[in-house]
Amino acid sequence: MRAREWSLLVLLSILWGGSFFFAKVALAELGPFTIVFFRVALAALALNIVASAIGASLWRAGTPWRQLLVMGALNNALPFSLIFWGQTTITSGLASILNATTPLFTVVVAHIFTRDERMTVRKLVGVLAGLAGVAILVGPDLGGSIWGQIACLAAALSYAFAGIYGRRFKALGVQPLQAAAGQLTASAMLILPIMLLAEPVWPMPSAVTWSAVAGLALLSTALAYVLYFRILAAAGATNLLLVTFLIPVTAILLGAVFLGERLELRQFAGMALIGLGLVAIDGRIWARLRAAK
Repeated sequence: MRAREWSLLVLLSILWGGSFFFAKVALAELGPFTIVFFRVALAALALNIVASAIGASLWRAGTPWRQLLVMGALNNALPFSLIFWGQTTITSGLASILNATTPLFTVVVAHIFTRDERMTVRKLVGVLAGLAGVAILVGPDLGGSIWGQIACLAAALSYAFAGIYGRRFKALGVQPLQAAAGQLTASAMLILPIMLLAEPVWPMPSAVTWSAVAGLALLSTALAYVLYFRILAAAGATNLLLVTFLIPVTAILLGAVFLGERLELRQFAGMALIGLGLVAIDGRIWARLRAAK
């Protein structure tokens, strides 16, 4: 990647790492489903305006709304809800580390449901190292926070299924910006009735909470998706995967500086094992070592 793509990748990691920070701030006054709704609704509004401005509006005949509803559920509504609910009992830094297991689940899901992304010995070693890291992260304590950690792992699994399901949009002729705007619009439709049933009473949030929600929607979702597809087009999916290594760093730093969060030594050890697993799955370091020899 060139310096420009690296700069965009770092910025994307800050935006996505910041989503855990923004969510933790907003959870002080709002419920998780309410935060999810405002996140996807405001981001959908922003991206639909952009799509309409460049002549790529979703509101036309032939838009595959059924597929967008499935993608919105797998990639937004379900994982966002699980992560935000999980963050009611665990720190934003730990939630981001557990979210970094998404590529591990993706390798397994892709092996089962696709023909062109099969498991290899290298990938299997990476998955096993990553799962060992998760086991260390969760630890022997089966207290209240265990369900928050399980929720974040379930969100990572949902992202893995979304990654496999989302491959069909290229064949359907859906542009990346349309796919992003469409799945967020569908997510808002899905989460609205759930929010009204589960959290019918809204307190009057403070300016700090509204600022966190706005940052979550406009920066960590709408702008992040624009950067995501730009990096994907310029550097490819494999290079884009590197953002997974950077997101926990941003989330942990923000949580430590602004929220006073601290991670235990075993959690750093677990993160290191997950990182080694991702390195093994990615494969570039091993390829370069073999080339050097």
